[in-house]
Amino acid sequence: MQALPIFFNIKNRHCVVIGGGDVATRKVNMLLKADADVTIVSPSLVEAIQVLLDDEKVKVIKADYEKNQLMGACLVIAATDNQAVNKEVSRDAQALNIPVNVVDSPALCTFTMGSIIDRSPVVIAISSEGNAPVLARYIRTKIETMLPAGYGRIAEIAGEFRDKVKLKFATTQQRRIFWEDVLQGPMVERVLSGQEQAARELLQHLIDAPDATSHKGEVFLVGGGPGDPDLLTFRALRLMQQCDVCVYDKLVSPEVMALVRRDAELIYVGKSRDQHTLPQEEINELLAKLALQGKRVLRLKGGDPFIFGRGGEEIETLMARGVPFQVVPGITAANGVSSYAGIPLTHRDYAQACLFITGHLKDGTLDLDWVAMSRPSQTVVIYMGLVGLAQICEKLIEHGVSADMPVAVVQQGTTQRQKVVVATLADLAEKVTAAGLKPPCLTIIGEVVKLREKLAWFEPNS
Repeated sequence: MQALPIFFNIKNRHCVVIGGGDVATRKVNMLLKADADVTIVSPSLVEAIQVLLDDEKVKVIKADYEKNQLMGACLVIAATDNQAVNKEVSRDAQALNIPVNVVDSPALCTFTMGSIIDRSPVVIAISSEGNAPVLARYIRTKIETMLPAGYGRIAEIAGEFRDKVKLKFATTQQRRIFWEDVLQGPMVERVLSGQEQAARELLQHLIDAPDATSHKGEVFLVGGGPGDPDLLTFRALRLMQQCDVCVYDKLVSPEVMALVRRDAELIYVGKSRDQHTLPQEEINELLAKLALQGKRVLRLKGGDPFIFGRGGEEIETLMARGVPFQVVPGITAANGVSSYAGIPLTHRDYAQACLFITGHLKDGTLDLDWVAMSRPSQTVVIYMGLVGLAQICEKLIEHGVSADMPVAVVQQGTTQRQKVVVATLADLAEKVTAAGLKPPCLTIIGEVVKLREKLAWFEPNS
């Protein structure tokens, strides 16, 4: 982010627009929507801007631009078709420490105005920092279709009850949870269907309810997927925005973590092989303890909670403590990483089965089911197997798998840091070491790996 997005209160404040054409007209209209006092400076005006002169908040100086016309302004916009004048306005405004925008000239601006979605008092502005204004308008159009016009009325009604809610609920957390429940409930539908008085009555009823201040904690066991935030489910994203505290693993990507509610408490409990920030038993107890304090706890895991994610162990403890919970599946690493690597896990010509294996057992050993892993016409996917990779290859060859069996190891799959090494069982360990791969990695063994040469589609930037 190279520019700080802010909302600037210009109500009844003096703003200056240099220019009298169609572009200037659009800028004046925007300022008037924000209830500013606008002075237009231009020797000539188009007809559209002439219509605005009846507004008592609009003044006109029919003259060429001079620096003294900026005096006392809180904001300046240059919208002429003369680049020399625009540069002069930018230079003069900056010398006077007045925020200035020069239309279509980001280098001359100290601020830019995004594409605006107006559901007043809800206002959304989208900016590309001047790089792609058409893209910003396209994004605005997409969001416009998602936000009914009635959202502004929802905000106004919520504002009417804000003081009552503050009196009812002692803490910020209690107020936030109350509003989250309200905004996902029938009150919203009342407003959107035009029943605003019914919405007010319902909201008052919810505030007056005897148990309004009570809230039982809950745990959201959420699969964060293999790394790409676009692979999150809608439900996962919604709960990530509702939590009071987030307990997260090492395998959750930074891009996914960026979507957790910004003011949530973050607790890292990541694990590496033989290095645990917290033992699993303590993590289980931590989740129960936080929920019993009345908090909404997001237990965020890489991949899927129930596929080598120890989610089952955690909810056993929650059930024993009587803690409410819900489980949100995620795209497991095998599915996501193999797809982004261009390797289908099954294929009629190569693999009629797929086996998911953990690279080390609970006791840290590699005493795996080598017979099952060595069967023909299948794909074997190994999670967390990077450390024991050489031994895994040796054991599979010992149990009859061809030393020429193709294998792929994918580092940080589905992200822009994805790296893929393709080899055979015979030379895999050597190639992985040479490539300097580090966890998290996923290993895919089987004839389907041959298809990567034709099907690889994902090209990370780095």
